[in-house]
Amino acid sequence: MKKTAFTVILMLTALLFIGCKKENKNNGDNAIKDYESNVSATPIPTAAPVIPEESHEGEMRSMLTGLWVLEEIGKKRPYAFQFSNYKTVKNQWGIGQADIVYEALVEGGITRLLAIGENYSGDRFGSMRSSRHYFASIADEYDAIYIHFGKTKYAKSKLAELKIDNLDGIEGIGTTVFYRDNSMKAPHNAFASLDGILAGIKKKGYETMYPEGYEPHFAFYSEDTNLDTGSAANKVTIDFSSYAAPYLDYNSEDKLYYRYQFGGPHKDSNTDQQLTFKNIIVQFVKERDIDRNHYQTMDFEDASGSGYYISNGKKVDITWKKKESAGRMRYYDASGNELTINPGKTYIAIFPDNRLNDIGIE
Repeated sequence: MKKTAFTVILMLTALLFIGCKKENKNNGDNAIKDYESNVSATPIPTAAPVIPEESHEGEMRSMLTGLWVLEEIGKKRPYAFQFSNYKTVKNQWGIGQADIVYEALVEGGITRLLAIGENYSGDRFGSMRSSRHYFASIADEYDAIYIHFGKTKYAKSKLAELKIDNLDGIEGIGTTVFYRDNSMKAPHNAFASLDGILAGIKKKGYETMYPEGYEPHFAFYSEDTNLDTGSAANKVTIDFSSYAAPYLDYNSEDKLYYRYQFGGPHKDSNTDQQLTFKNIIVQFVKERDIDRNHYQTMDFEDASGSGYYISNGKKVDITWKKKESAGRMRYYDASGNELTINPGKTYIAIFPDNRLNDIGIE
């Protein structure tokens, strides 16, 4: 009996011991699982990636485009080329390097182009044509060195009045700066080269850098900015005349306007690349014949007027004011604040203010 009782006690003790071991084992497994679960659920803190700021050491915002350029380029006075825009030379050589392109009527319903840029290179710019006094006034707004082949008597007076640094193909400096392409018909065969321009500037003794404290022509956004207000502007037609009616088509992918004229893309003949612009300004001016030869004049000295600013597929109304004696032109938004435009290239149409219906905007 005692033996049996002792045996039962031993068996109960063994069962209790085994149960305790199992309970300890299970608790250990659960603890490990809980730990692993907590570790996997709680992210390990890591340092945020350090993105270095874009360095613009040795650079500045361009006075012409608002884009970053080397200081040696941005501080340099631009060149203003007087390009022909005749059908036989509809794709000018070197115009694609311009940062700002102006277009305005001359006699006979044709237009002429003024291409202003700060970083030209190459040995073929043209075809070069004669100056008109309102183009000379525009060149003066940018403190540009004006490059042209001939001039009207009105332009001659304006160049002298405003003391504009210029290189003229029909003066003594002409053979240094310009050359004729005899494979083409005159007067559309006059061209300039950069080497010739630099030699002409040296001979004339012109200053090549902006003066201290020079104020840029435009105010620019620091980055591409859509217009908050305004109407759609996906195609802009500038109907100067039956001869010249260029238009610009908006590409929403690159947010640029592509220029067309004379039934096809307007290109640079040096590169075969189509001209594109970030900004379009249509500036309405009082325009009329100045004499029996149908030379044009624009009220462009101490004057003001209205216009449109177009960018990123939209158009807004603007105003402008010019004081020629100060070489100053400024544009203003609907609230009267100075207009701020997008960084990039700009096309400006100087258009008669009594023909607003000849501007098509879709």
